[in-house]
Amino acid sequence: MIEYILGHFNYWLIITVMMVGLYTLISRANLMKKLAGLAMFQTAVILFYVSLGKVTGGTVPIVDDQFTIYSNPLPQVLMLTAIVVGVATTALGFALVIRIKEAYDTVEEYEIQKMDSDS
Repeated sequence: MIEYILGHFNYWLIITVMMVGLYTLISRANLMKKLAGLAMFQTAVILFYVSLGKVTGGTVPIVDDQFTIYSNPLPQVLMLTAIVVGVATTALGFALVIRIKEAYDTVEEYEIQKMDSDS
């Protein structure tokens, strides 16, 4: 059992980071903290896909007679795209939070909802 846990240490670490990000996203009312939790969750998903693409003993996919096992480059390529999209959406989210802060003078979700329901 311990060999199984140690052999899959990266997956346990990814699950831990994912759950911390999900907990932060759900449990916090501060919009900045919600964005940080979302970024953590996204990072964990990216790490998960990248670790799935690595084959033990595999090399880069350059055809040569001396290599027989190759790692699939597709997950890494897709995750590069996901990183770019994630950075862009996180930056947009932070820009929206700044605009919300200017309009409501707070970034706490329950205070914003209270102000909207009062008006």
